[in-house]
Amino acid sequence: MSEPAQGILGIPDLTHPTELVQFGTHALKASLLLVFLVVALGIAIALINFSLRRHQPEQAIFTDEWAIRYSQILAGLQHFALILILLVGGFFLCSTLANRYHHWEQAKVAQVAESVAGDRLEQIAPQVRYVVKVPYTYTTQVNGKIVNVNETREENRYLTLAGSQIQVKIDQTSDVQNRRAVYRVDYAADYKVINQLQDIDRFFFEVPPPNGYSLLSSYKVERDRTRLQQTNPGDYGFPFRLQPGEETSFRVTYKAQGGSRWVYSADGQLLQNFRLVANANFPGGDFASGIVPNEIAGEGQSTRFTWVFDDNVSVKNPFGVFTNTNPIRHTGILPRLLLLAPALFLWWILLLYLSIPMSLKNIAVAGGIFFACLLALTYISRVMNAQFAWTLISLVLLALTWGLGSNVRASLAAVICTIAGAVLPVFGLLVPYSGLTLSLAGLLSAIWLAVRHWYGWRRLQPQDR
Repeated sequence: MSEPAQGILGIPDLTHPTELVQFGTHALKASLLLVFLVVALGIAIALINFSLRRHQPEQAIFTDEWAIRYSQILAGLQHFALILILLVGGFFLCSTLANRYHHWEQAKVAQVAESVAGDRLEQIAPQVRYVVKVPYTYTTQVNGKIVNVNETREENRYLTLAGSQIQVKIDQTSDVQNRRAVYRVDYAADYKVINQLQDIDRFFFEVPPPNGYSLLSSYKVERDRTRLQQTNPGDYGFPFRLQPGEETSFRVTYKAQGGSRWVYSADGQLLQNFRLVANANFPGGDFASGIVPNEIAGEGQSTRFTWVFDDNVSVKNPFGVFTNTNPIRHTGILPRLLLLAPALFLWWILLLYLSIPMSLKNIAVAGGIFFACLLALTYISRVMNAQFAWTLISLVLLALTWGLGSNVRASLAAVICTIAGAVLPVFGLLVPYSGLTLSLAGLLSAIWLAVRHWYGWRRLQPQDR
């Protein structure tokens, strides 16, 4: 059973109640600290003003000057507090989305992996076994004397198959839960055996069924079109006699189900006059274990793989057919973008501040639009290409930011800032060449600020807003 998909470790996720409570506690403490600083500054100015009450001219000058500065500080604090709130809220929103998207990517990878997981169907090449008596000598002690004893013992030895002609038809289906792919295999093989020994005529043809099956039916072994019967249940060794210099043939057939991969294992034997034809009657079939077939032929959604070894060949790895799933590429891009999104937002807001007059209302609306676009990108990218989705969303973003200017020049400045500070950086984190794209966005931002303040674009009157 596969492990459940996990989020990004160490990143807050506001869908978790514990982290949500912690976030609220920290936000309340930060708000109280900010209020305390503002009140403390006001009290300090009031105390200084009270201490200068006997010096009316100095008191008037100080009061007027600090009243103006205090109002400016309060106005600046309002902008700072709003941007800080947008940054902190945007960070927790984006970190939550990054966790959700990472969780979805992991679940998708686990689903694809589970669809082709499971035991493989492995057919081991049959063996022709015979028994020989081998003399051996050992020493023992008899009546206190060391005596050499000469005896014989039986040893198993094997003949090399003279030929193998195998035909396999593989169909793919789903298991009962429709969670993973399984194979239905129709196996038919003809094996030729030649007795090249001079004094041995008793053999055993050992051909076990495939490993890893969940269902095996119609298992049959024939010699020269005569069916051989099993002597013991579970014993797949069939005795036969073959005179020196003679040859015989065996045919093995069965139908099996299981796994999402079928392989043939030579089990360390030499293969000669070997031919294996595997017909994969499903799309996505590919050859396994890196043993390249001699021929690959496509027939509609089916693929035929052919392995031919005429001379003696030793193949250590099992070879056969497996289901090749489409690779899952470009994972982790959206989570990385979402974690960097607050920094991109700060980049964009600073460009807007240095380009056009910005009110609190405009900052709040712009921040809401920016993070709403990222939210839309997160979920739209699940059903379409992320770059194409951001292209469509950026058109909406540019159309909305045009409204930040009350005249054409100010609106054009807002659009340029949005392209350099939001559209290009986000797009740069979605494409493989992120460094180049981000460098172009930074260069465009610097060029725009230079043109804006040095070459005739600096006159945007406050009354334009």
